[in-house]
Amino acid sequence: MYSQIAANKRKTFYIMSLFVLVIGAMGYAYSLYVGDLTSMYVVLGFALFYTLISYFVSSKVALAVNGAKQIEKKDNPRLYRTVENLSIATGMPMPKVYVINDKAPNAFATGRDPNHASVAATTGLLDIMNDSELEGVMAHEMGHVQNYDIRVMMIVFACVSIIGLLSDFLLRIMWFGGDDDNGGSPLTLVLALVMAILAPLVAMMVQMAVSRRREYLADATGALTTRYPDGLASALKKLETHSTALRRQNSSTAHLFFANPLKGKSMAKLFSTHPPIEDRIAKLNEMGGKL
Repeated sequence: MYSQIAANKRKTFYIMSLFVLVIGAMGYAYSLYVGDLTSMYVVLGFALFYTLISYFVSSKVALAVNGAKQIEKKDNPRLYRTVENLSIATGMPMPKVYVINDKAPNAFATGRDPNHASVAATTGLLDIMNDSELEGVMAHEMGHVQNYDIRVMMIVFACVSIIGLLSDFLLRIMWFGGDDDNGGSPLTLVLALVMAILAPLVAMMVQMAVSRRREYLADATGALTTRYPDGLASALKKLETHSTALRRQNSSTAHLFFANPLKGKSMAKLFSTHPPIEDRIAKLNEMGGKL
């Protein structure tokens, strides 16, 4: 169990490093195109600034766009006490608790660190889960907080956004500013064009890889917290027969959720930010025999 958590953390570090390389490569390609190496440093500076802004505001935006409403213990004692007990068990600060009025069973965690964390659950999740299953799901979400996944995923989202912006900028510059005074050769033009087209695809694949690793890691952490992987496995089995797609469709926050909140089943395994539910259940069952 612990070795799996350590392996997931190492792999995520490597994937995050790839993000930095992609952004740097885009900056370098643009600097070659315009014939000025300082452009690369401008690009990296912009990326850092954008990431810092996202670091402080992304969690509030994620809660708002998904219609999450903050609650106190009196509003929903069952959910609040479940989170409170998990907070005590893990020794973490009590996160803010939110409820989303949606029939689809789902949940998510957000924030920049355990001291500024929030967890949210849909009314649909609360309706269909028994106490041990609800504890398993919220232990998974608290696992995201405990492992600082909430911070990692905010940075990943910022990096994906930056790459999308840079790609669009490169394509527009080459389309509207393609004269001979920019110092670029045909080779650098081709390089910049390839980077502008491929970088967003690479970024999307990296985002999916990070998100899937984080889901497996949170499953493992939640199982360690409750010492009862069967609760989380049972919750996942219920999701196989229920739609987890929310009424409010927002692809920018989809990677935060416990299960895929977007509609559509086609090519789900290839393009989803979440690993297949059956794979998660299999890993939990394997973990159960080792606890």
